[in-house]
Amino acid sequence: MPYKGYGQYCPLALAAELLCERWTLLVISRVIDGCTRFNEIHRGVPKISATLLSQRLLQLEEAGLIVRIPLPSGRGHLYELTEAGSDLAPIIMNFAVWGQKWAREMVHEDLDPAFLAWSMHTRLNIEAMPEGRTVIEFEFTGTDKGFSRFWLVNDNGKPDMCLKHPGGHVDVSVKADIRRFVEAWRGFRNLRQEIAAGNIRVEGPSDFRKALPDWLLLSSLAGFSRETAGDATAEVA
Repeated sequence: MPYKGYGQYCPLALAAELLCERWTLLVISRVIDGCTRFNEIHRGVPKISATLLSQRLLQLEEAGLIVRIPLPSGRGHLYELTEAGSDLAPIIMNFAVWGQKWAREMVHEDLDPAFLAWSMHTRLNIEAMPEGRTVIEFEFTGTDKGFSRFWLVNDNGKPDMCLKHPGGHVDVSVKADIRRFVEAWRGFRNLRQEIAAGNIRVEGPSDFRKALPDWLLLSSLAGFSRETAGDATAEVA
């Protein structure tokens, strides 16, 4: 599949031809994160269309970064990294660290609940959670109309995210302004302090409310502080 080049033999230019096309880095990063099915990848990049995702996966396959393996059932494929794709893992991580430190401040359009749900389900501290099935409901203000709620489920050590009610009993309910919660998730605010102050409201049995911060490992980049002069924790109206 053709794409625009820079007309330079420079290795950086040749790499940028592929990797700097819109959505490409995010798509390959989902495969690096362990997403192997089309729908899994799409859940991790929720704002890309299915058609464009198919195009980006084909580009990555043609470039030798992933391989597409037919499922034995004959329906669907698995996407796996090649050696070249695996070599991108530390590069993309360093790129993300730079973004945590230096990229622009978040705006309203960046606060995507679907991506937050996907991110959080990959960072559940399963070992700290009760045995059996645990359901955590998240409800946010400050989101676009039509989507303000999702659920995280740990079912006997298997984490999942649901954009519709998963059924059964909700063990813990979390309510907050989405920007404030994302700032805590990214490490700009202290999650425990936000809960104690009532800015993030947690409802449920006392032992579950106390344990909730231990269940959420926060973003993998939360340990890296902002280095820009901007205020990443501007007051939420």
